Order: sequence, then structure tokens, then C-alpha cells
Amino acid sequence: MTNSTQHIVVASTEPYSGKSAVLLGLVQSLKQKGISVAYSKPIGTVWHDEQNGRFTRIEDDLRFLGEAFGLRETEVRSPVLFLDEATVAQRLTGQDQTDYPQKLKDDLGAIASDITFIEAPKSLWEGSLFNLSAGEIAATLGAKILLVIPYHHKLLVDSLLTIYRFLGDRLMGVVINKIPPEALETAETQIKPFLAQRGIDVYGLVPADRILRSVTVRELVKRLNAEVLCRANRLDLMVESLTIGAMNVNSALKYFRQRQNMAVVTGGDRTDLQLAALETSTQCLILTGHVAPQEIILNRAEDLEIPILSVDYDTLTTVEIIDQAFNHVRLQEPIKVEVAQTLFQKHFDFERFLAQMPFPVA
Repeated sequence: MTNSTQHIVVASTEPYSGKSAVLLGLVQSLKQKGISVAYSKPIGTVWHDEQNGRFTRIEDDLRFLGEAFGLRETEVRSPVLFLDEATVAQRLTGQDQTDYPQKLKDDLGAIASDITFIEAPKSLWEGSLFNLSAGEIAATLGAKILLVIPYHHKLLVDSLLTIYRFLGDRLMGVVINKIPPEALETAETQIKPFLAQRGIDVYGLVPADRILRSVTVRELVKRLNAEVLCRANRLDLMVESLTIGAMNVNSALKYFRQRQNMAVVTGGDRTDLQLAALETSTQCLILTGHVAPQEIILNRAEDLEIPILSVDYDTLTTVEIIDQAFNHVRLQEPIKVEVAQTLFQKHFDFERFLAQMPFPVA
């Protein structure tokens, strides 16, 4: 196609709302239609530094999504700034007077793709210090905003009505994500029609998914700074729930059998609970209390291919860290990519989205 690039800002109301999952589904569907796509993340928030002859800062989400999208190097744009302490300080003290909107506009100017997706920062207001909030990016590029909002309560309509008053015609439409099963009917029969009557298009009502909320054992090892006592080759197992082993073994067995793909946190001296956990749907055993597990536990875990982790934290702190991991999951594992794309195909009104594009689609 020869049309100029259509810019679409994909924004969210809060961190970990599901922007990446929506982008994955959109890009896959568009490319299947023969529509060329480019991707930009103006503000780098998750990165690592590489030294390959010269210093290079790599935005992790940009690399992951670029590879997942199958985009060429010319179709991916690196951040115009990284949100680190030094960059913020220079802006606050006036040392940094860069016109970042113009810098972004120049950076995207040479892209020839049909659609360029710009992933906004973690919330609608983040980036304002650099004039790169979602609304400011959209105004700079003459772009529309596709908003992803997680479902917490039906009163999310309050937020959406206020956002619509603020963004006006810049708001292209909304995807309501992570909807609990019991709220799906309410979202379909009450929230979606209500918003439509007020001019807010709802492109998708996406249910919550246990796989997308899961974390790998590897991620738990990293967050807990844990020592892996056995089966370090099984750290890619997915953990969907957390269980604390602190009751008597009979009660624990009954409870363990009700859960799926869990991480069990228990004391290193509770051999009875450790054995009970290993015989149920446990993805990893996390031991607290600086007590080494008995040989029988290590041998059984080896046989069942279940990693055992040892942590220096107490049980309460360990649980808090794991809970935080569940609430801040990123879309990186191949199984999550597959699930996200399947959910998108089923629950996103792609034809309605295409109807908003300024070019014909075969």
C-alpha cells in the first residue's frame, strides 16, 4: 500500500494492563491481511545494557515484541529516552531541554509501513515530564489512541467517561481486559452498551486467563534471590497459584489437591508438608527458615522433576514477593504469546477496528 502511515497509540490506565497482549494479536491479524506494521516505544522502562565493543542500551520489551511480531530492523524504533534516575533529574533541574515530541516525530518520519503502533508509557499520565504522555504523543503525531483497561469493577465506566472527556476524538476505542468469569455477562450486557451510547467504542471484552497471570519458576528464583537445590533444568515450569504450607499434613493434602500448578512455601523443617506438596500439582517447593531439606525430599523432587528453592526470607516476606510477581507479570514465554493471540482472535472485534482505518483492506 502507498498510503502514509497511520499512527495508533496503544495506551493503558495502569501498569500491566495487557498492552503487549493486545499488540501481539493486532499485529498478527494485520500481517495476515497483508498490512505492513511498524512498532515504537518512545519511553524505555525495562532495559539491560550490553557491551559489544560499544555501550548499547536495549529496551527488553522492544526486542521481545519486535521478534514476536517478526518485524525488520527498519520497522522497529528504539526509545527516544530511557526513564532512569539521571534522565529524570536532568529534566527536573532544567539541564535537559530536549523537545522530545519533535524528536519522536522525526524518528518516526521515515517509516513507510501502513500502520505504526506507538506503545505509550505505563499509565495515561506517565511521560508528562517529557511531554510524552499518551495524549501528548497522539497530539504530536495526529494519532488515535487505543486504550487497554483492566477490569476491577463495573465502575471502571467512571474512569472511561473521564478519560473520554479528556481525550475526546483522540480516543479510538477501548479494550477491557482481564475480566473475571463472573463479570463477563455484566461487561457484555451493561458496560459495553452503556459506553457505546456515549460514543466510546469497545473493541474487546477479554476474559482473565490463568496462563497469562502465571509466572515461571525462573522468575521466582530471580525475585527471591533463591538458591536452586535441585532440578535447575526445570525453571521454565509455569506457576499459576501460591500455597502456604503451615497446617497439619491431612489438612494440607486436602487443600493441595484443590490447587493446580502451584508454588508451595513452607518451612525447611516441615518434611511432612514437603512430601505432601510433591505428590500434588506442585511446580516448585520454596523452603524458608535456613533448614536444609532431608535427602528423601531431594531424591523425590529429582524423580518428579520439581525444583526446590531455598530462600533467606521469612514466610511472610516470601509470600509478599511472590504475590507481587503475580501482579506484575510480563508477556515473554511462548505459551503466553500463543494464549494471548488466541484470546485476541476470539474476543477482539478486528473487523470493527479495520473499519476505522483510512485505507481499504482486501
